Amino acid sequence: MKLAPYIDHTLLKATATPADIEQLCAEARLHAFYAVCLNPVYVPLAARLLAGSGVKVATVCGFPLGAVTPQQKADEARTSVALGADEVDMVIHIGAALAGDWAAVQADVQAVRDATAGHVLKVIIETCYLNEEQKRRATEAAVQGGADFVKTSTGFGTGGATPEDVRLMRDVIAGRAQIKAAGGVRSAADAQAMIEAGATRLGTSGGVALVAGDRMGEGY
Repeated sequence: MKLAPYIDHTLLKATATPADIEQLCAEARLHAFYAVCLNPVYVPLAARLLAGSGVKVATVCGFPLGAVTPQQKADEARTSVALGADEVDMVIHIGAALAGDWAAVQADVQAVRDATAGHVLKVIIETCYLNEEQKRRATEAAVQGGADFVKTSTGFGTGGATPEDVRLMRDVIAGRAQIKAAGGVRSAADAQAMIEAGATRLGTSGGVALVAGDRMGEGY
């Protein structure tokens, strides 16, 4: 299976430097990954480096905690799109999900959806903190709020993607959105398992290792 078209080649560490982003973008060009995913401060650099390459620029908002207001998330996402981002990966209000306030979760997503019209919106529900019913309700709230993708994880929580969670999300979505599996995709076998479960995008900092058939070490 060709994995490169599924991969968001990711670098979201606080310690990322401009040189690191240049390397990330060069790798994405070389391997024809679907996108790079990086923090908003580096969107203009990535947009310049990837111009004409076909590689998309994805960034994050409300990341990694999700604990800012919908307006703050919307403003952050709007700014990133203006700077050249093609896609935005937002984190839901996890506390609202744990409290069962699904209207608040949906409104949070809707605010970012309204700010990113015409661009791809991926909604991270951070499955590691939720029980099965909460995962189902959060997935539904994300779709109702306008998500193009529902995404498993930030990679900064206590756990990452599992095929079981991807299948759960696929069942809830029922064709209304796509799924991004992220966090813990460390080998080609992991990647294939996520794809077979229903993921159409993979978030990983080990994209180069995956396409080479190697197993990555530590990382997102």
